[in-house]
Amino acid sequence: MTSGLKSSTLELLKRFNRAFPQFYEQFVSSEIQLQNLRLAYRLYKTRRAVIEMKSEGTKSALHFAYRNQSFLLSDIFGVLAAYGLTIHGLSLYGQIRPPMLVFIKLLVSRGSKALTEKTAENVCRAIREALGSRFEVEEMLAVEFNLNVGLEQVQTEFYVDPVFHLPALVIEADNQPGLFYKVMYGIWQEDLLVVNANLLVWRGRTRLILYLLGPNESLIPEYLGHKIAEGVRQRLLGQ
Repeated sequence: MTSGLKSSTLELLKRFNRAFPQFYEQFVSSEIQLQNLRLAYRLYKTRRAVIEMKSEGTKSALHFAYRNQSFLLSDIFGVLAAYGLTIHGLSLYGQIRPPMLVFIKLLVSRGSKALTEKTAENVCRAIREALGSRFEVEEMLAVEFNLNVGLEQVQTEFYVDPVFHLPALVIEADNQPGLFYKVMYGIWQEDLLVVNANLLVWRGRTRLILYLLGPNESLIPEYLGHKIAEGVRQRLLGQ
């Protein structure tokens, strides 16, 4: 994929990739690396979050790029929950050095179908409004869900990944309405920054592995990580 690129573009790509965790160049395809570089250039030119929806068969793909902040995922997943969307897949690549950009792709559907053009436009607009504090996610969700009710069968675990060299938080829970929003809201309350994510949905259970940085983009020591894991679990259980 990169063999046909100009040497100047290759050098720019290499510099761009240095802001990501060590595993990024090794495990992320060159096609996605280039796509993220192009999204970063759009961010640089427009100074606005990239938020767009494209159909992929029976699902819709939400592409998002912006400067990473702890509240971002809470807002995004809150909007998706408010519109009653089912999440099928998640890929997230965040930088661990300035400018601390994050690139997200979410596969979603509504009623087992791709979103209509109008719904896709409304979802993208709502996410942009939420980022600008003009759309109250919690107020809209409160109409659909009782946000005070905790999740069931929640397990959390913290470890430092030996391959990625990043703190990781594993969250497992039964599939329940508002699950992703509540997880990401709990992450925001702990002031954590997600820089990579893996998602597995299987037999009624959701398993999320979130690779994290702590407050002020710091590494999380293991003793604190275990406290954070327990704190997130208690939040999700509503205790």
